[in-house]
Amino acid sequence: MGSEKREAYTCQHCGAEADMTIEGFEKVEDVIRRNKKLPCKRCGKDMPWTEREDIKAIEIAMGAEKQASQFYSKASRKTKNPRGRDMFQQLSEFEENHYQKLKALRKSLQEKQEWIIYSGTSLKPKPIPVKVERPKGQDQLTDMDALKMAIREEKKAQSYYRSMAELTQDPKGKGMYKRLAEEEALHEKVLNDQYYSVHNTGQWSWGD
Repeated sequence: MGSEKREAYTCQHCGAEADMTIEGFEKVEDVIRRNKKLPCKRCGKDMPWTEREDIKAIEIAMGAEKQASQFYSKASRKTKNPRGRDMFQQLSEFEENHYQKLKALRKSLQEKQEWIIYSGTSLKPKPIPVKVERPKGQDQLTDMDALKMAIREEKKAQSYYRSMAELTQDPKGKGMYKRLAEEEALHEKVLNDQYYSVHNTGQWSWGD
C-alpha cells in the first residue's frame, strides 16, 4: 500500500526524494558509468527506474522547454537587430515544438503505455539584408548576455536528454531523447556562432 502512494523517483528503501530537476541531472552521466544505477544519496541503495520516473522526467523536460520558448520569445522582442530577432523567434518556436512533442509523449504513455516516434525539426535561417551598424554599449551587452544565458541552458538540456536516452528502456524513447539532444546541440552551436560574431565584429551572422 505504501509503495503505491510513493511519489515518482523516491527511494523505495528510505523514502528520500531524488533531485528531479534539470540541474539535478546534469551529472547523471556519471551514473551511467556506474552501470546506469541511481543510488539513493541518503541510504546508498539502488533506486529502480520505472514508468513513473519516465513520466516525471518528461514533465521536467516539458517545463524546461516551455521556459526556453518563453526566454527566446522575450529575447526576440528585446533585440534591435532583425537577424537576432529572427533567430531568437525561430528558437522559441523550436522549443515550443519540443514542448508539444513531449506533451504528446506523456499523454501516449499515460493512456496507452506507448512511446511515440519523434522525427525532429530544423532551423531555417532567413537571408535578411540589413544596413549593418555595430551595436553600442548596452545594446551589445544585452544581446551577448542573452546569448550566454541561452548557451548555458542548451548545454544543460543536452546533458539531460543524453542521460534520459541511456536510462529509458524503450527503443523509441531512446531514439526520441537522442534526437532531442542532437537538436539542442545544434542550438548551442548556432548560439555560439552568433556570440562570437557579435563579440568580435559587433554583427550578427545569422542568415548569411
